[in-house]
Amino acid sequence: MTESVVNLQALARQLIGVLDLTSLNDTDTQDTIARLCGRAVTPFGAVAAVCVWPRFVPHCREWLYGSGVRVATVVNFPEGQANRKIAMAETAAAVAYGADEVDLVFPYRAWLAGDQQPCRELLRGCREACGKDVVLKVILETGELPDQRTTTLIGQDAITAGADFLKTSTGKTAEGATLESSMAMLEAIRHADRPVGFKAAGGIRTLGEAVQYMELVDSVLGSGWVSPRLFRIGASSLLDDLLRVLGETPPGQPASQGY
Repeated sequence: MTESVVNLQALARQLIGVLDLTSLNDTDTQDTIARLCGRAVTPFGAVAAVCVWPRFVPHCREWLYGSGVRVATVVNFPEGQANRKIAMAETAAAVAYGADEVDLVFPYRAWLAGDQQPCRELLRGCREACGKDVVLKVILETGELPDQRTTTLIGQDAITAGADFLKTSTGKTAEGATLESSMAMLEAIRHADRPVGFKAAGGIRTLGEAVQYMELVDSVLGSGWVSPRLFRIGASSLLDDLLRVLGETPPGQPASQGY
């Protein structure tokens, strides 16, 4: 086995450990989510979390008990509405279901329209609803923002309001994660007065694409940032490519050519 293959496999193992294995399809059923949970613990280690609709959280907790895999869900999703009471109620319900992590869509349309203080109050209310033990990831929906400066400013507001992570996108809009928007988010994190995580989500499907985000985080925040506590990639098909690199090729699929 060549050194380059060994290095690729080490990267694949590392990425499995920071993966939020995600299924947020309208057609999801208890059976499809059970299969998702079955994939969450691989021969090469467990993913960081599964991310599912709120109604599936109790089932995931049961199926993943003792695995170390965290259960994440989404609120204010995917529209990012500006109704504070509804967002707080959805967050409280997610916590009651047993979610370890809540991915909340920032009310970016309201913020862009000038209603910035109510947006901050919405996030503060949801942070309070999470309590001290539940991680709050705030989705900025960067593909809908006009420029990188706006992305940084919204990221700063989210951090000030209590976000534990900044996340790029819902995966439900035309543009998902990009390196440019991620750089703008990392600038907000770099100037925060506490460690804040970064999650890239939306369109990341291969080892090569994922490594670009790892390298970007390393360059801006330092190599210690790439760990499940501070770095995640939200994806569904990425796991297939990582397993192919590690020699687990599903029938009928070609082996990965790396990146």
